[in-house]
Amino acid sequence: MKRVKFIYNPYSGERNILNQIDTVVKIHQKYKYVVEPFRIDKNSQISEAFNENDKISYDYILVAGGDGTVDNVVNYIKHNNINLPIAILPSGTANDFAKFIGMPENVERACEQILNSKSRKVDIGKINDKFFINVASTGLFTDVSQKTDVNLKNTMGKLAYYVKGIEQLPNLRKLKVKVFSSNNEFDGYMYLMLIFNGQTAGNFKFAYKAEIDDGLLDVIIIKAGMLKDIIQLFIKMLKGEHLEDVNGLLYFKTNKLKIECDEDIVTDIDGERGPDFPLCIECIKGGLEVLGVKND
Repeated sequence: MKRVKFIYNPYSGERNILNQIDTVVKIHQKYKYVVEPFRIDKNSQISEAFNENDKISYDYILVAGGDGTVDNVVNYIKHNNINLPIAILPSGTANDFAKFIGMPENVERACEQILNSKSRKVDIGKINDKFFINVASTGLFTDVSQKTDVNLKNTMGKLAYYVKGIEQLPNLRKLKVKVFSSNNEFDGYMYLMLIFNGQTAGNFKFAYKAEIDDGLLDVIIIKAGMLKDIIQLFIKMLKGEHLEDVNGLLYFKTNKLKIECDEDIVTDIDGERGPDFPLCIECIKGGLEVLGVKND
């Protein structure tokens, strides 16, 4: 029998995964897999999911949760040289990266897609010493996810992020940053910066040029300017319109960049607090082996 380590976050999203565990086991048993579950909570560490003797004895690692949960698993396996494919059951609030690779929200369909696929190497991002799968950000709205109450997210879903974001509008202020890369440089004031490995944030497709294995990150900088221009820019972004040659916005691709900032602002990695400045961010081409990726 083949074995799969199933790591799930019971608090992700609307906690629907708790009603689908039997489905996960049933589908895997049909394909002759033994499922070994591990439940994440505030009293457990990802390291507890793996014993020293069985780190390489699984066929793959199945993760049920949002982007933050997946990040935690990816960071553990990368820092501990566990070279196993992972697969994702999207059960968080946004599930941006899972949607980027084409994972269905239906658990049964997702399991079937995973078990009938071949693993594929995809890019991941690295910010200082931490890995991320979808997006790193800093500036306006950066800590919305960090400040949004878990119960509010479970009750209101993605709408909770927007409510929290509106609360921050009175605090709108210009932020001085320096960005260095071989493709572009920026030294000035901005409101928000997004560095994508995926395409979407909160299910809005901002990085529409992003590809899953091109070895490049998509960088979007919203420059400081007149508030009316910024509102129009956000409307264009939320509508998914292309952003070439848009006044007040810089969009470029690069495999590596450095960001310096003396402002008292935080960074965010897929909804979790990121490292302090200065930031060295790079794309690790083919850095993660993933099952269930939908063919282009």
